[in-house]
Amino acid sequence: MKPDDEEEFQAFVRSRWPGLVRTAYLLTGDAHLAEDVAQNALTKVYRSWRRVRSSDHPDAYVRRVLVSCHHDRFRKRRVAEQLTDRPPDLRPGPDDMARTDERMRLHAALLKLPRRQRAVVVLRYWEDLSATEVAAALGCSTGTVKSQSAKALVKLRRLLAHGPVAALP
Repeated sequence: MKPDDEEEFQAFVRSRWPGLVRTAYLLTGDAHLAEDVAQNALTKVYRSWRRVRSSDHPDAYVRRVLVSCHHDRFRKRRVAEQLTDRPPDLRPGPDDMARTDERMRLHAALLKLPRRQRAVVVLRYWEDLSATEVAAALGCSTGTVKSQSAKALVKLRRLLAHGPVAALP
């Protein structure tokens, strides 16, 4: 890679890293694994950076690679997830204390969704992507995004309506 391309890629990574890790965390439920998934995605993007940067939507391209890297974890081997009752390394400020329990319940419920539904919810409602953009990121139709989204929201509402949501074993 040329020095100018290298600098451009490094600037891209610095500006997108927090958002990529946050998205990966919502997909995986584990802070360290989220960093691994984001790093794997950026490694793949690095190899084809010239093509990625010249695309119409490099952020969408990188999100799709991120979701693919997340799915690859399950293709290679089943990963045992160890969830705790609160996300690691998150220290809520005084303003956030009232919402911590609500976020933890939502996160636990989100982790109970099937992988595809979880990916749709994270991309559609957390990343605020359109159904078309989510479909492109996941490699499926817009109709699939809409149906998976509807099913996921019904399940989330049901899980959250019944009091505390237990973390997965």
